[in-house]
Amino acid sequence: MKKIILSLALALGVVAGAQASGGDTIAWDKAPNKTNDLGALQNGAKIFVNHCLNCHSAAFMRYNRLKDIGLTEQQIKDNLLFTTEKVGDTMKANIDPKQAKDWFGATPPDLTVIARSRAGHGGTGADYLYTYMRTFYRDETKATGWNNLVFPNVGMPHVLWELQGERRPIYDTHEDHGHQVQTFKGWEQIKPGKMTALEYDQAMGDLVGYLQWMAEPAQNTRVRIGVWVLLFLVGFMFIAWRLNASFWKDIK
Repeated sequence: MKKIILSLALALGVVAGAQASGGDTIAWDKAPNKTNDLGALQNGAKIFVNHCLNCHSAAFMRYNRLKDIGLTEQQIKDNLLFTTEKVGDTMKANIDPKQAKDWFGATPPDLTVIARSRAGHGGTGADYLYTYMRTFYRDETKATGWNNLVFPNVGMPHVLWELQGERRPIYDTHEDHGHQVQTFKGWEQIKPGKMTALEYDQAMGDLVGYLQWMAEPAQNTRVRIGVWVLLFLVGFMFIAWRLNASFWKDIK
């Protein structure tokens, strides 16, 4: 039970542009673009399977598609599959959806395209997720013991707290038109985690990079083909322009 609760991953809190408990809109941090970094994608896949897949599914992604990020079928079998799964299976959560709804009040959402669906006025879906996964803090008033600056009163616990440690936000209080307003200023580390702040940020960059890739595995191929198509069209336009000039040169 404890492992399942601590493994509720990512996105019960998926409301873009949410506000902090102090009342200020939290700006989303820019997520690093790691969709071309195979090492980062592989590490992100490992984090996803070990920490997110216990409660969240990626029902439109098959394990064997991970070969596209440089993993062999044997590596997938040895490191990313549970005992009853096969390489050709889709990524399904271990938790029973009905139990999850009873325990947490809602069924954890599927994460296959979460990085594309959470874009908003604050940035891309990757920016949202990158900020969201790095702004959990201890809040003993909540049932899970955790809260989040991007999504206040979030229903999920901080599943990666052992890596990041425990933190609390620091606010600067000032008066505005007769009202006390709190502005987020930074973090106070209550208990250290297994990673430094930089290491944790890098790990979340890897995870978000994997979620970006999973949302559209062919995106880098699409971009490469698109560049060549545009170059072809530019070349063809030049040829068509010269042919047109040649055809009409004697007509005045």
